[in-house]
Amino acid sequence: MAIKKMTPKKADTKKTAAKKADTKKSEPKKSASKKTEVVKEVQKTSSTKDMHGFMKKIEARNPGQKLFLQAVQEVVETVWETYTSNPVFVKNNILERMIEPERVISFKVTWVNDKGEVCVNRGYRIQQNSAIGPYKGGIRFDPKVDESTLKFLAFEQTFKNALTTLPMGGGKGGADFDAKGKSEGEMMRFAQAFMQELFRHIGPHTDVPAGDIGVGAREVGYMFGMYKKLANEFTGVITGKGLNWGGSIFRPEATGYGVVYFAQEQLKTIKESFKGKRVAISGFGQVSWGAAKKASELGAKVVTLSGPDGYILDEKGITGEKIDYMVEMKLSNRNLVKDYADKFKVPFFPGKKPWEVKCDIALPCATQNELNEKDAENLVKNKVICVTEGANMPCTLEATYIFQKAKILFAPGKASNAGGVSTSCFEMTQNATFSGWAGSEVDAKLQDVMKKIHQACVDHGKEKGGWVNYVKGANIAGFMKVAKAMCEQGVV
Repeated sequence: MAIKKMTPKKADTKKTAAKKADTKKSEPKKSASKKTEVVKEVQKTSSTKDMHGFMKKIEARNPGQKLFLQAVQEVVETVWETYTSNPVFVKNNILERMIEPERVISFKVTWVNDKGEVCVNRGYRIQQNSAIGPYKGGIRFDPKVDESTLKFLAFEQTFKNALTTLPMGGGKGGADFDAKGKSEGEMMRFAQAFMQELFRHIGPHTDVPAGDIGVGAREVGYMFGMYKKLANEFTGVITGKGLNWGGSIFRPEATGYGVVYFAQEQLKTIKESFKGKRVAISGFGQVSWGAAKKASELGAKVVTLSGPDGYILDEKGITGEKIDYMVEMKLSNRNLVKDYADKFKVPFFPGKKPWEVKCDIALPCATQNELNEKDAENLVKNKVICVTEGANMPCTLEATYIFQKAKILFAPGKASNAGGVSTSCFEMTQNATFSGWAGSEVDAKLQDVMKKIHQACVDHGKEKGGWVNYVKGANIAGFMKVAKAMCEQGVV
């Protein structure tokens, strides 16, 4: 049978048809790709709406508690995707449970001043979360102390303690007591009266307080003495004790040392160090003292300190007897940094903050929200390379966003100031085993903890291009540890 030849025209028609068919086959792929992108965008928008709805619920439950809500917002913004992508976490409502304190305790503190007058203050203990260990966190004596302040601190403490990987839950306490101008006798009577109420809520396996603003080694001693009398036992129920009665070497310096050790790890990521750097520090309390001491040892020049009255600028550097004098200033209960300026004849800037001073490294070590948007802009403008928080949440959210936008090294206090609570845990371990560690051992362990916290932040916070979002990294790392523990322990 003869084979019919295909004419060129028909062949072309067939090729065209085949080409059209191929085009049609490829079109669904392109369409599917666009559809996937649209779905992802819708899911992202929906997730954001869900997050806003979640925050509205938290705000309604905690009206007017600005500091607490600020701390919660920072965490929720950074862990929301991690939380919502885990069905087990969502099923167990982990994030809302983590935000709500397990217990909020409030009590009256009555005491007698030097004039024989009966005074009344309000005391608190926030027992936030015990999923990974007994509640652990400091006691703050400050006239601004209220429930919102302590809830924010206890919430932050939960993440901070989780980052250390040591077995400690989160808590915080304090009273609206103003130590300024108080005599040593008044400090003792108030601290003892405070412990007379607090002692029934704490214990070495329940809740272990420590010091904070307004509560140093002296006040810890007064409180521990009263606890010992009431409970009729000598246990490691409070940390920050004196070396003669169960304290750990380097505990007073630990928070400040830890801040510098963390900053040192940050600087290594850009092949820098403290040597030869100009450092601005705020505050002049225990954290500032430890940070100034260690930064100077590492070859930096610390040029500022601050107080409620303003800041000092010491161009020769804060070293030696000047660092020792910081302890005297704190114990005087005057709360004036101007005393430093008067003694060492350096400039004092009343009513101002040190963030207008040109520096390479900024260590805000005073108090919450001390560094605002304008301060952050000044620091970035003056080419700061590293901002490491020494206090709890000393930077406002707006300031944080500016540092992150500028892609400078910025670490949140929940990661960088964890050295204090880490060394408190070392103290608890020494108490429990009736042993004492050498200074070199404590310092080595502290450095190791801070390096591990830094690595956890890098692991969870590294973004495209290599820049590390330390806020995101710290929040996710801390959240994951507590969340997993809560899931494994059931709905309690």
